[in-house]
Amino acid sequence: MVHDSAHRWLLQLDSEGTIFYSTEPNWIRCPDDVRELESSSDSSDNWCDHWKQSVWFPQSVDLHVLKDEEVHLHAFHTETSISYDFKTLNERRQVAHVDACTGDFQIVLSPERNALYGDSGWRCLMLNAIEKSLRQRIDPLCLVADDSIFLAIAIARLSKSSNVIPLFPGLGKKGLQYLHKVCAANSFTMDRIESISLSKKDLLSTMQDSHQRKINLLVAEPFYYGNDNALPWQNLRFWKERTLLDSILSKDVLIMPCKGLLKVCAMYLPNLWRSRCCLKEVEGFDHSIVNTTLGACGDLPLTEESPFLPFYVWQCGETKILGETATVLEFDFSKPMSSCSGKTPIEFRESGICHGFVLWIDWVMEEEDNTVLSTGPDNRNWKQAVKLLKKPVEVKEGEFSSTEIEALFDPSNGEVILQHAFLINQS
Repeated sequence: MVHDSAHRWLLQLDSEGTIFYSTEPNWIRCPDDVRELESSSDSSDNWCDHWKQSVWFPQSVDLHVLKDEEVHLHAFHTETSISYDFKTLNERRQVAHVDACTGDFQIVLSPERNALYGDSGWRCLMLNAIEKSLRQRIDPLCLVADDSIFLAIAIARLSKSSNVIPLFPGLGKKGLQYLHKVCAANSFTMDRIESISLSKKDLLSTMQDSHQRKINLLVAEPFYYGNDNALPWQNLRFWKERTLLDSILSKDVLIMPCKGLLKVCAMYLPNLWRSRCCLKEVEGFDHSIVNTTLGACGDLPLTEESPFLPFYVWQCGETKILGETATVLEFDFSKPMSSCSGKTPIEFRESGICHGFVLWIDWVMEEEDNTVLSTGPDNRNWKQAVKLLKKPVEVKEGEFSSTEIEALFDPSNGEVILQHAFLINQS
């Protein structure tokens, strides 16, 4: 069955037709003749993965094809749009025109979020954690504290006795409309979904005044719609909302994730560091505003502190982890939000140039089995926080062989303060 077709560019860069640039990602496999053309391009596999593809979903739900069957995809374009016909030898025209607006229930997610939802490893980890939590509750009253449609559907499907309250702070009505569209396909009915059109303050007041039973399962991925460019700890909004909802949580409430671990490592990041160097005066013009806007870090004046920048580290060109990964802060979601501080040494395992530190949160979804969802630099679906040094530091055995990291989480503004000191080996 055909679910969609993905489209991308193969660009001819010269008039002779000898130089081509491909935007094909690793997961697309092309015929040999096309592959031969694309092999003339010098672009690396990782760089090709930077490109986004357009995906077309046929409107027919019964678009079946057979192995080795010839299919015909016809494209038509105007100045502003492209539409398609899909034909097989045994079927008549399936689609006459595709309109980009297919309904108000359509939810547009980032490519990374779509990739995450399609990742079998992530789905297996989340479903195992949910199933274990549901086995500990007879009639779960579950509050989905973020914008996770995945969790709302999974809980409603896996537990026939559950009642689910999705807050959907970013999706709002769109999230509920989507659930309504997919409930039959996922074997649950909308009477199991409690629609909340109130603010969190009104929700607290309503549940307290009506003496309803309390929430005994609080879950999140955490994922907040429209928050794709946030620093990792800005997803600690989940902890803040867990704190605000404390009075309507049962004493034995299960919370997923139950902890967050702020991880840090030192990295070699030459391309990123050069791209974020401060601009000096050019032809007498002061570029300090440009530096602030772009998040300049390299060659900063001594009086200024470099900001945290959200990046997919895998997209930052040449990179290398120089030492061990350490946990510098631990957030316990079983307790209300509070300030946290921590200090940890990092030993360098390789000689090289340290351009900065990379931070991310590992979410402990289920503590007993130590089910941990890592969002570190080896995972392409999450951004990490990058703290670039004003000046790169050469690290090697015998000199600057370790560094000490100290971090503070301030719950009043949700920010993390980081300090570091490179240590000289005294032995």
